[in-house]
Amino acid sequence: MTGYIFVLIAGLAAGALSGIIGTGASIILLPLVVLQFGPQQAVPIMAVASVMGNIGKSLAWWREIDWRAFWAYSITGVPGAALGAGTLLVLPADIVEIMLGLFFFSMIPARRWMRARNFNLPLWQLAIAGGVIGFLTGIVLSTGPLSIPAFAAVGLGKGALLSTEAVASLALMVSKVATFQQLGALPWPQFLQGLIIGGSMMAGTFIGKMIVDRMSLKTFEFLLDAMLLIAGITMIWTAFV
Repeated sequence: MTGYIFVLIAGLAAGALSGIIGTGASIILLPLVVLQFGPQQAVPIMAVASVMGNIGKSLAWWREIDWRAFWAYSITGVPGAALGAGTLLVLPADIVEIMLGLFFFSMIPARRWMRARNFNLPLWQLAIAGGVIGFLTGIVLSTGPLSIPAFAAVGLGKGALLSTEAVASLALMVSKVATFQQLGALPWPQFLQGLIIGGSMMAGTFIGKMIVDRMSLKTFEFLLDAMLLIAGITMIWTAFV
C-alpha cells in the first residue's frame, strides 16, 4: 500500500511536470513502476497510464491542436508503435532495463544536436519521424524527448506544441495498449493499475497547465536533461542488482 501511495503522489507530480514541458511523466514514473512491479509488467502498466495522461493534456489544450501535423505523424507512428510493442515482449527483462537506461542517456545529446541545427521539418519528413519514434515508443515507452523537438521543428510552439504532441502520443499509446492486449500481456490487474496511476497523471496535467507560461526555456532544458539522466541511471542500476 505504501508503494502505491508513493507511485500515485509521483504520478501527480509527473503529470504536472508533463503538463508544463510536454514530456517527462513517463520518464519519472517508469523507474518507480519498474521497482514496484518489475520491468516487463511496468511497460504495459505505464502504457495505459500514458494513454490517460495524454488524454489530460489533449483536453487541456484541445483548441490549439494542429490536426495536419497530428495525421502526418500518426499515420506511420501508430503501426510503428504496434511493431515495437510486439518486439518488446520477446526481449529478456534485463535487456529491457539496459535498453531503457541507454535510451534515456542518448536522448540528452540527441536533443541538443537537433536543437542546435534548428531542424525545420516538412510534413512528409514528420511522417518518417513518426514511424521511427512510434517503433521506439513501442519498445521504450517514453519518446517525448524526441517527439517534442520533432513537432517543434514544424513550427509549433507552447499550447499548439503541447496539445499536438499529446494527441499524437495518445494515438501511439492506444496502438501499443491494443497490441499488448491482443498478445495477452495486459491482464485486468495491470490494466487497473495503469488506470489508477493514469488518473493521478491526468490530475497533475491540469495543475501544470496553470503554470506553463511561467517557466523559462533554460529551466525547461535543465529539467528535461535531469530527468533523462536520473531515469537512465535508475534503469541501468536496476538491471544489475
